Amino acid sequence: MLSQVEKRLLMAILVTFFILAGEVVGGLLSNSLALLSDAGHNLTDILALSLSLIASIITHQPAGKKATYGYHRMGVLAAIINGAILVAVALYIFIEAYHRIISPPEIKTGLMLAVAVIGLVGNLLAAWFVKEGHHDLNMKSAWLHLVYDTISSAGVIVAGIIIYYTGWRLADPIASVFVGVFVIVGGVSVLGEALRIFLELTPHGFDIEQISKEIAELPEVLGIHDVHIWIIAPGTTALTAHLWVHEQGLGSAGKIRERIEHKLAHMGISHTVLQMECAECNNEGLYCQIQTGMPSPHEHHAH
Repeated sequence: MLSQVEKRLLMAILVTFFILAGEVVGGLLSNSLALLSDAGHNLTDILALSLSLIASIITHQPAGKKATYGYHRMGVLAAIINGAILVAVALYIFIEAYHRIISPPEIKTGLMLAVAVIGLVGNLLAAWFVKEGHHDLNMKSAWLHLVYDTISSAGVIVAGIIIYYTGWRLADPIASVFVGVFVIVGGVSVLGEALRIFLELTPHGFDIEQISKEIAELPEVLGIHDVHIWIIAPGTTALTAHLWVHEQGLGSAGKIRERIEHKLAHMGISHTVLQMECAECNNEGLYCQIQTGMPSPHEHHAH
């Protein structure tokens, strides 16, 4: 059973497919690079939306023994692929525009404008379908495809009007270059954000030194080390750390952990793993025995 967001993705795929068919035919008949560029972007839209749909379905699969954190990073992987596709499409547009600037071809502006207007309406409709879930990185990458395609269609219309009234055929490849700039900026942005999660880099907006300082200020905590912060999946930020506490504080480790988790939750960190370590290790406490591997002098061996 598809979720509401997934149904919207499916509708966007169907709308985009019909736009693609119309723009390919219209671009070939009118000889418009801007229109064909828009059609090429629509093809990547279909691939991106399909990938996002599949990733969304897999992401909602429950966690298990083989995937203890679940399949949330399928959405991140889809975003990486979609971002790379956007960059590739932009580079293709730049190359084709260069050739068209050197040798501008004849363009049938009437047909070009008609198809571009239909494409613009279709892209707006498809973007509206996907807009609801664009806060998710996977959905954001799919939504950006559609937004830039809408900008692309608008650029084609502007170029068509200029050519129709002035005969200046360079407007077609120049419009394509502007579209390419928007596309590559969006692609690099999504790609960078997704790779930051995939490589488990420290998320933007989190200062490890400041967070460590705030935890160390608690009276029960004598020190903190081995602090790691990363994003498991969009919306789920994790932290692991080792804490030095007094040996008598180990008995109230649960309360210390609750206080720290409450503090971290206000910072946007929802998943926390804290390891308590005895600051005065004299091999008497159970924790000290575990840390040093040395038995307590009071330990009795079973016979």
